[in-house]
Amino acid sequence: MTGSWAWDVLLGLVVAVLALWAVLVLALMVVRPRGGLPREALRLLPDVLRLTRRLAADSGLPGGVRVRLALLLAYLVVPIDLVPDFIPVVGYADDAILVAVVLRSVVRRAGLDAVRRHWPGTDDGFAALSRLAGLGEGPVDR
Repeated sequence: MTGSWAWDVLLGLVVAVLALWAVLVLALMVVRPRGGLPREALRLLPDVLRLTRRLAADSGLPGGVRVRLALLLAYLVVPIDLVPDFIPVVGYADDAILVAVVLRSVVRRAGLDAVRRHWPGTDDGFAALSRLAGLGEGPVDR
């Protein structure tokens, strides 16, 4: 194509990454939360950030869980996202979906009790988090 093997490989990689990004954006648009869920997720964001930090600092959790949580925190803090946040609805959907996936993973490895123990918000907030992330149970007595 360009006459140089290296440039052809680089161009192919760029096209592949852009195609993958486009597929991700389309998938996020299809599975985006409906109704009041995006607003509810944004309202929970400060508590979710504190929860993630607390879980990542808990030395009683398995190392793999803590690494995933630290990577999630880094992704949420860094201003560069897979989908820019200025794009309506979908911009924040990638963050919400990633948080839900990581929290489900944490619950599978560490248990729902660990997440509940570190939850900084209200019982209603935990019920909303459980619903949004598909954690299974609603509020649990502290």
